[in-house]
Amino acid sequence: MNKNVIFLILLLFIPVSIIGNFLEWGSVVVFITAGLGIVPLAAFMGEATEEIAVVVGPNLGGLLNATFGNATELILAFFALKAGLIEVVKATLTGSIISNILLVMGFAMVLGGLRYKEQEFQTAVAQTNSSLMNLAVIALLVPTAVEYTSTGIGEETIQTLSVAVAVVLILVYGLSLLFSMKTHSYLYEVGVADLEQEEEQDTEPPKIWFWVIVLLAVTIGVAVESELLVDSLEEATSSLGLTALFTGVILLPIIGNAAEHATAVTVAMKDKMDLSVSVAIGSSLQIALFVAPVLVITGWAMGQPMDLNFNPFELVAVAVAVLIINSISADGKSNWLEGGLLLATYTVLGLAFYFHPVVVGL
Repeated sequence: MNKNVIFLILLLFIPVSIIGNFLEWGSVVVFITAGLGIVPLAAFMGEATEEIAVVVGPNLGGLLNATFGNATELILAFFALKAGLIEVVKATLTGSIISNILLVMGFAMVLGGLRYKEQEFQTAVAQTNSSLMNLAVIALLVPTAVEYTSTGIGEETIQTLSVAVAVVLILVYGLSLLFSMKTHSYLYEVGVADLEQEEEQDTEPPKIWFWVIVLLAVTIGVAVESELLVDSLEEATSSLGLTALFTGVILLPIIGNAAEHATAVTVAMKDKMDLSVSVAIGSSLQIALFVAPVLVITGWAMGQPMDLNFNPFELVAVAVAVLIINSISADGKSNWLEGGLLLATYTVLGLAFYFHPVVVGL
């Protein structure tokens, strides 16, 4: 079945979630249907952003893609932050990084590797992304390390440190955009060429006004469904026997990243691993260097104690994910076995989060 047909079918869950909330069908029903409703909305948001980017040109289009690339996760996290579910927000951030690196790339390498014996991608881009991910891990580790190696340090101090680190990460994100879209854009031309080749199949140029309306409508839809999801989250996860840690790290990132999962796997099966790596790793970098810092600063402005002091096990999981993807991508080649290793790592971490005894935020 075509993925667009699947997304259209999933749209039916949007009215179900709204009616279920109005008629009080139960938090579990609202949670599940709202989560399923977000999946197609995220896909259409990505499609609308890409169509607008085609019209406005490569530079502005690249910035638009970079800004709206993880808008679904940002909106979802914002409503969780507004509701005071700080630990869920943190878990969602680390979970998004882990799922993109291990789950998305794992499936892409396995399914692409089963069709093509070996697939190649640019090592220069992979090494640059590895360096950026290493920085992100260091930045996420520092506030937690300060907390665990100091005595009597106050929450306000950790908050101030987190805001300062967040500013640095946003600056680095800006520099990475300058690097990829301006000074060293030639390194990323393969991925751009792949996108253009896909778009050449459409003879009629996209109507920007139509896609702007779609983007606005979908953004409103994501906001409504995210609020329903967050409002029902605590009671629903408790009824299902799930911890906030598992929900944040495993379930919510899969919901928010489903469209990107489909894109990365689809292009890998067309032997366009450069583009697949760009989608998956680029999404992880955007979460670490842009979404997380923005949420820290937003939480600080809202009076919510959102900081970069994460659960230590979450940081271990992120470090493990970055370590293995750096190792696998170093040679610029991939095969189905390497994809299987990524999926196995994600499964092990998923099991660990499921059985983790710490119930955070509930």
